[in-house]
Amino acid sequence: MNLIAAAILAPLSMMVLILLLRRFPAVLALLGATVGMFASLYLLADAFNGQGNQLILPGLPDMPLRLISTPLTALLSTLVAVVSNLVLVYAVGYMKKDSEKVRFFATMLLFVSAMQTLVLAGDWILLLAAWELIGLSSYLLIGFWYRRPGVTSAATRAFLVTRSADLGLYIAVFILIASAGSSDIATTLNTGGNAAIAAGFFLLVAAMGKSAQTPLHDWLQRAMAGPTPVSALLHSATLVAAGAILLIRVAPMLPPEVLLVIGLVGGVTTVVAGLIALGERDLKRLTAASTSSQYGLMLVAVGAGVPLAALLHLIAHATIKSGLFLGAGIFQHSRNSTVLVNLQGAGRDRPRVFFGYALAALALAGIPPMSGYFSKEAIIAASLASPNALLLAPLALAGTLLTGAYMARALRILWHGDRKSHKIVGLYWMGAGLAGLVTLAVILGVTFPDIETLLNTRLPENTPTRFPPEIFGLGAAVGGLILGWFFTARRLLGPLLPWVQQGFTIAGGFDNLMVRPAFAIARSCERLERILYAGVFAVGRFGLDIGRAVRHNDEQGIDGLIFSLVRNTVELGSRARSLQSGLIHREMAITVVGTALILAALLLALLVY
Repeated sequence: MNLIAAAILAPLSMMVLILLLRRFPAVLALLGATVGMFASLYLLADAFNGQGNQLILPGLPDMPLRLISTPLTALLSTLVAVVSNLVLVYAVGYMKKDSEKVRFFATMLLFVSAMQTLVLAGDWILLLAAWELIGLSSYLLIGFWYRRPGVTSAATRAFLVTRSADLGLYIAVFILIASAGSSDIATTLNTGGNAAIAAGFFLLVAAMGKSAQTPLHDWLQRAMAGPTPVSALLHSATLVAAGAILLIRVAPMLPPEVLLVIGLVGGVTTVVAGLIALGERDLKRLTAASTSSQYGLMLVAVGAGVPLAALLHLIAHATIKSGLFLGAGIFQHSRNSTVLVNLQGAGRDRPRVFFGYALAALALAGIPPMSGYFSKEAIIAASLASPNALLLAPLALAGTLLTGAYMARALRILWHGDRKSHKIVGLYWMGAGLAGLVTLAVILGVTFPDIETLLNTRLPENTPTRFPPEIFGLGAAVGGLILGWFFTARRLLGPLLPWVQQGFTIAGGFDNLMVRPAFAIARSCERLERILYAGVFAVGRFGLDIGRAVRHNDEQGIDGLIFSLVRNTVELGSRARSLQSGLIHREMAITVVGTALILAALLLALLVY
């Protein structure tokens, strides 16, 4: 079997088997994910050896569907496979007591298969199909516990926000295919001029929705209604990563005007979402806000013209963020809550879990020698070397400072407090998944030079500053950690705290910018539709009334006259016929008598006159 097909079909086939057998869902899920992971690793090994793979499927006329393995797509496929495999290991323990394991593991495998299709897609048609399937899978997983209050609305909100932004992807794909005359992604990357500018802006809109960028950021925190493994996978290597992956793949096509806007959107988001995370009172929602902030940093790197820096942070962040979510899930199980006040001291109860969580937190903050340090320094160096350094570099440094602050705050709350956690079922599996991801978060940084070699590109080495960029980044990270450890959110944020805790919704956020206007337009359309329906029905009723009148006139008028003449003629004929008895002697007698009467009348008339 083709390795590309194996990477996609292994989890998909196990999903079908789980739904058919409805037994051993965890075992089958791990089997499918593991086979897919080995297929992805083989693709990556081939890429390092200079070999590519592709799979061409029937499609539209002159536009076949392509799945391709390039150095970039093989790397992304491996990232998706490894992270999803470790998250599923964790899920075996997390879902041990849940009665809906069949539905959960089947949907998770669908999610993984869809994401593999997206990163390996070589044409826009297949990418669009995978994009839609990812949206559907995320809706099903966020709303997994749909019987619980608020879960369905959270899933619906996430679906609607991302679907609204997805319109940008459709428009961009239409522009690119129309300009290039091909649906092949590599071919369309040669598009230039106004088409590239327009397509770039619409691709940014799509990425903003999926990667929860300001002002479309607030849906991501509400998506915490799903199980913790869903949050871990959704935030690290699937749904939310899709937006950043999209921009990284099309970066060679993007003109400077679009890059500047991308960088500014990412920079604003990394600060806004970082402030939200700093003021958040729920551990999972804090981690979700940090996701928006970190993807904002990736967009800063893309906007600075160094997509490699964004890719490195995407890889580091996938392992770090999934590890943070898995650790948060264990703390949640130990206290039956994700509210930070209720989690005080939970780290002391689970010191090994806290150690792993702390390593992931330090990696996200950008402390060496963690992978997050290398990727974040690459982003800061890219922003400093950018033509728009005065705009992008301060935002990137502010985002780094805030990352350290909100992660130190979470660590402080988890460590200080009473020890009152209870026993956790399935902790072995949960700990194994967490350990694997934290290990990757720590050591992946050493592979970044190999990734540069694989992709045949280099990070910027010279920046127009007197000091190395590492001083700026590390200084911001350490400064943030100190602030978050020694100062409360209230002291750090001051009067901003209430606004921040409401979601920092600029201009009302997505509700005011899109939801309410969309509902207003929908209500206006509904009223117009009712008026049109009323007009159509009125015309219809008028036509029916005319038809009934014509029918009545036809039945009672012309037809009535004709039927009356016919009836009278028949009646007259019947009466005339009654005069004819058919007896000859009687007829002759009547004739003689009649003739005699006539003659008598004539004679009488002659005598009188």
